Amino acid sequence: MMDFPVSVLELLSTDTAHPAVDAHGFVDVAQAADRAGYHRIWYTEHHGELSFIAFPPAVVIARVASVTTSIRVGSGGVLAVNHAPLSLAEQFEALTSFFPGRIDLGIGRGPGAPEEVARALRRRRDPATEEEYHASVAEILRLTANHQYAAQPWLLASSPAGAALAARLGLPMAFAHHLRPQNATAAVDRYRTEFRPSPWNDAPRLMLAVHAIGADSDAEAEVLAGPANVIRARLATNQPSIGVLGIDDAAKYEFSAEERQVVAAFRKHSAQGTPEVVRTRLVELAGRFGADEIMIHSPIIDPGMRVHSYELIMGG
Repeated sequence: MMDFPVSVLELLSTDTAHPAVDAHGFVDVAQAADRAGYHRIWYTEHHGELSFIAFPPAVVIARVASVTTSIRVGSGGVLAVNHAPLSLAEQFEALTSFFPGRIDLGIGRGPGAPEEVARALRRRRDPATEEEYHASVAEILRLTANHQYAAQPWLLASSPAGAALAARLGLPMAFAHHLRPQNATAAVDRYRTEFRPSPWNDAPRLMLAVHAIGADSDAEAEVLAGPANVIRARLATNQPSIGVLGIDDAAKYEFSAEERQVVAAFRKHSAQGTPEVVRTRLVELAGRFGADEIMIHSPIIDPGMRVHSYELIMGG
């Protein structure tokens, strides 16, 4: 039994079978997550990358919050290095005014873009240093803190260094287990050890983002995971991106021995299979890391299939 809140992380993207973004589809997914009882739904920030849609989180949040009723909506994350703190603070102040009590401000390091695009976002300046990132986060928090319906801030982390910043600022931490599971133990330990109480939280608060795919059978779940497996295998073996393959094309992909090892290793960290298998795995991960909440990322491009996965996981 999952006796903790379960949320959704959406990365808006296309694949070779769906070359155009389905704007109506991601709204359908959000409404289905709302009906299914998910606690929150977050949207990632990407720019200029093959197959990832450059929908600014604030725009997507406004659209989704306007067509849902109870689910919290937020950024997972908005990337501090790409924005002037004042501009970002104003965007989220507007969102919280329209949707009081429902907006989350998840902040990440990024930049979520290829080098040239990242430089364009920063008006051709050099990449942001860690000091600049830390200062930006602090300024964003200062500017948003006194709003009547301030957005709930979270810091995204995928390493012990990110966890240390969340701890120093006294922020809830969303750890990217779906991206860097090998860093999870060290990062969570450091977060808890170094946490300092703040106006945002008086004790550590952990949300664990997990790769999760629910299906009617284990075999079907493996097929649905195929496109993500190709991306992960090629990235880990330093091969150029070929975009996100459709499910049929991914099923035909010939993995090298090294790539198969990468996929098998990651599979041990994911929650994938029938609803019972997925829920058991999520409970296990929550218990292992002492997570207060689990956020699932289902890398399935087709909105209808993604909805089915979400509904199965929540027992719908």
